[in-house]
Amino acid sequence: MMGGARLVGALALVAVVAAMAATVTGAAAGPRAQTLRFDQLKGWAKDDFAAALSTFLVTCPRLKDPDWHETCAAARLAGDDPRGFFESYFRPVLLGDPKQALFTGYYEPELTASATRTPRFAYPIYRRPPELRPGAVWYSRAEIETRHLLAGRGLEIAWLDNPVDAFFLQVQGSGRLHLTDGRILRVGFDGKNGHPYRSVGREMARRGLLPKHRVSAARIRSWVKDHPDRGMTMLRHNPSYVFFRVLRLAANRGPLGAMRKPVTAGRSIAVDPDYVPLGAPVWVEKTGRNPLRRLMIAQDTGSAIKGPQRADIFYGSGAKAGRIASHVRDGGRMVVLLPVARALAMENGG
Repeated sequence: MMGGARLVGALALVAVVAAMAATVTGAAAGPRAQTLRFDQLKGWAKDDFAAALSTFLVTCPRLKDPDWHETCAAARLAGDDPRGFFESYFRPVLLGDPKQALFTGYYEPELTASATRTPRFAYPIYRRPPELRPGAVWYSRAEIETRHLLAGRGLEIAWLDNPVDAFFLQVQGSGRLHLTDGRILRVGFDGKNGHPYRSVGREMARRGLLPKHRVSAARIRSWVKDHPDRGMTMLRHNPSYVFFRVLRLAANRGPLGAMRKPVTAGRSIAVDPDYVPLGAPVWVEKTGRNPLRRLMIAQDTGSAIKGPQRADIFYGSGAKAGRIASHVRDGGRMVVLLPVARALAMENGG
């Protein structure tokens, strides 16, 4: 996921819907909200609703608000008619302007690593330092690395053989590490230093170091390899720094999202929880090279995911998923499915 920023409580959902309802009445500034019919969703009838229901069930028990609790209870009994479940218990709500829609992709890297430092494996990933408090601003990436603020403190989880791999592992927020001793270590987001995320690829394009429309992790990796000193300085353009913890997950499960449950390839998205409730179904109409029309579940967040028409699609684990995710930067439309009572309250301005 596009860089960490996890864990938003379900209680925030009440405030989200209240804010959206106020928008309808003009009582507060915010995104335009429009209730739609299901037959207005392009490709709706052709989706795999059983797959969407299965993903919804992973996180719906964490939604404790009464109307969400009711939908979750019904979802457990909807195995024979998943499409009927979504159409009976939800209404589609379009938030914001689809012209501003932006879909990107994220994935879970699979990397070779060592449990100890060696001449080859010299780039560590760290546990969260005990003095770092949630939400506090700590030292920047440049300060952490140039002043060696974490070195020698026993916070190292593993060592990678490439600084760009270590960097992008932080951007994605999770990974599978294939250790040289044969073990597989799953790591996930456990905090950040409080600085905003800045895109290194965008900055390299601005400086003319890479072609604007051909920026990718592979090209950044190659450039840093060819320009090691300038490369490290370039990576430090992003002051955000992410810390990890070791996860105990089955090999066939995805990494943990913001709701502390595994995300599902092709069915989970990261959203801005200021607009889209975590756990909500979201109809995605993504344009571009590989268009998607699919019901996904908002189960994650990301520091670069801002706005009512912004989503990061989880594409899975490994290099293939990474190649696909790195090329996604498309428009389209996303429509949130809200419980009927909430959608009607917004429609009536209550």
